[in-house]
This record gives sequence, structure tokens and C-alpha cells, in this order.
Amino acid sequence: MTRLTGTALRLTIFIGENDTWHHKPLYSEIVHRAHRAGLAGASVFRGIEGFGASSLIHTSRLLSLSEDLPVAIVIVDTEDRVRAFLPELNELIGQGLVILDDCEVIRYIGRDKSRDEGGDRDRGRKRGRGEKEDV
Repeated sequence: MTRLTGTALRLTIFIGENDTWHHKPLYSEIVHRAHRAGLAGASVFRGIEGFGASSLIHTSRLLSLSEDLPVAIVIVDTEDRVRAFLPELNELIGQGLVILDDCEVIRYIGRDKSRDEGGDRDRGRKRGRGEKEDV
């Protein structure tokens, strides 16, 4: 079981939705590399409006400008692990913004694989009338 609590480092990467790496979405490549690197987690968020270095506003409200919306990839882990991942980004990102900031993790508990393999899979499930929970 993975436990990450206390002081951590948040890595936020801002890129365009249409940015690619070897003909696949760049955000997907970053997430898969973070996974291979064993980082605690990564999430991708699609923006509805934004602008960057080009100063061109991209928005989902106008059909003509709805292409290449902003995307943010957020990764949180210990400072050492996040900083060790940064060289991967140097290879991948030609244009974008990378932010590092300190944060505090209140609770992160990874999946217990022994439970996933049939142990206690439905403990949180609501019981039907007459059903009792095994304790």
C-alpha cells in the first residue's frame, strides 16, 4: 500500500491539447512516463479557455477557436521523485509552462492489491434488505 502524506511537491505542466509526441497526444506521453517512473499519480485537466506565449485566446465557446484548448497535467509526489522526473520533460516539451510548488498532502492511500484480488472487494457496498455485512 502506498502512503503519501505531509510535505510534497506539485508539478503542473501547461501545454496545448493538440501538442503531440510521435503522433500521439503529449499529455498522454507525460502521464505514461510518470506512471513508468513510479510517481504517486498524475491527472490531466482540459481547460475551457486560456492563452499562453502566443497571446491568442483559445476558447471552447467559439467554434473557430475551439482547437488546441489548454491542458494542465498535475503530478504530486515527494520532492526527490518529482525532481528526478524533470529531465523527462526537457525531452518532451518544446513550448509550454512548467510550475513547481510546495504542497501538503492530507491523505493519499494507494490501492491494496491483495484486496483487489478478491479479498474485501465490496466492503463499502450498500447492503440490500436482509443482507448482513461479514465482519
